[in-house]
Amino acid sequence: MKLSKVILTGAVGVVSLSMAACGGGSSSGEASGGGGEQTVFKLAFNQTEEHPQYHAGEELGKRLEEATDGRYSIKVYPNEQLGGQSDVIQNLANGTVELMWVGGPVLESYNEDFVVYNLPYVFDSYESQMAILQDEELNDDLFHSIEDKGITVLAGVHAGIRNIYNSKRPVTTPDDMAGLKIRVQQSDSQVKMIELMGGVASPMNLGEVYSALQTGVLDGAENNEPTYDAIKHDEVAKYYSYTKHLMIPDYLLVSTKALEGMDEADREAFLALIPEIQELASSEFLDYAEESKQHAEELGAQFNDAGAAAFKEKLTPMVEEYMSANEARQTIYAAIKEANQANPA
Repeated sequence: MKLSKVILTGAVGVVSLSMAACGGGSSSGEASGGGGEQTVFKLAFNQTEEHPQYHAGEELGKRLEEATDGRYSIKVYPNEQLGGQSDVIQNLANGTVELMWVGGPVLESYNEDFVVYNLPYVFDSYESQMAILQDEELNDDLFHSIEDKGITVLAGVHAGIRNIYNSKRPVTTPDDMAGLKIRVQQSDSQVKMIELMGGVASPMNLGEVYSALQTGVLDGAENNEPTYDAIKHDEVAKYYSYTKHLMIPDYLLVSTKALEGMDEADREAFLALIPEIQELASSEFLDYAEESKQHAEELGAQFNDAGAAAFKEKLTPMVEEYMSANEARQTIYAAIKEANQANPA
């Protein structure tokens, strides 16, 4: 990711965020190790305190405080306390929120090329995905492509394998998707994917989904086992079907304004922590997924294998279309294929 490549411009980097009149980090009012005010970055998150990304965010705060002698720390706000992802990312861009975890499809509205990691059946394994996300040179241009919009991508992390769940019936073939209203993240590629799978796509913020399932506005959604269980969708949509259609990364984002507002030493200390946090958030997810499945089963959820091959056949033309759009996507797609060969399922 070559995050050290972030460049201070003009006098921006001279001003401490804790002295900013608006936008930047919130001061805790406590003395830092250097005797000044501590700047506390807000990290927005749309899921629960049990999630590995919540734990990783808290750990990042502890390590940042230590690395900067108390000048900076992080407070994580879970459960959409700061708003839905599509709203929070706007606040990130203008600097009123400093950090957030975000689902990959949300970034497509800022640069359509982020779709390369959001397409169905792209990654064959966890190891394949991590090999790509940790490739700094491959991701350099993409991850820095939206800094002009006020957003810097710090890292992509494994966020599970997404499957279909609903309140009506098990899904075993594309025919079983007919008429099902399925929640997706807010991106054109996700809408198209569900339509090709045979369902009716309904873009919606995650926090609105439970009541929509409960009232029948939605029939189902698509997500991984931890989200399905943690936000209690297993209470209102008992059929979880392993279509295994997506392995979309989540991203840790930072406000470019906030990053540039740190002095050089603190900024470099912060960026040096990111690979450790990337690994922590990703590796913890594997055990969390299995634990979530077991808990959902105890609540009466029914898990079944689905015809992944049949769904993949329907979605392959979509993948090829998106990946061939430009040279940048073709380069990344070629790297993904190599990673899949080296790390098969």
